[in-house]
Amino acid sequence: MAMGENELLALRYLLRQPDHSARPAELVKYLGVTSASITTMLDRLEKTGRIERLANPTDRRSIFVRATPHANEEVRETLGRMHGLMYDVAVGMSPEAQEHVVEFLRQMSDAVDGVDPVVTEETVDA
Repeated sequence: MAMGENELLALRYLLRQPDHSARPAELVKYLGVTSASITTMLDRLEKTGRIERLANPTDRRSIFVRATPHANEEVRETLGRMHGLMYDVAVGMSPEAQEHVVEFLRQMSDAVDGVDPVVTEETVDA
């Protein structure tokens, strides 16, 4: 798709909204970036036909941005393909390998949350 992570997240956010639109300030809050960054990102998305800027009918000082049908199709196609590939990887794993992955992810989640690791026989043997 030739998009950065924030561009994809912004499009997914817009596609989940009624009318597939939102104010730029909502994207600033959602993504945790500056309004200058949003403006630059929206310029790129508009240039590639993924969003359109619309005047706010009740306030001429503000705008809405709306994801285009092209963006909707592109995001669905890309994420659908990616999800299919991810599913194939998961299904192809042995039950033992799946258990190891689940344990790894649990430990990583605990680490991010600042939880001390749980010492078990399995972690001592490792």
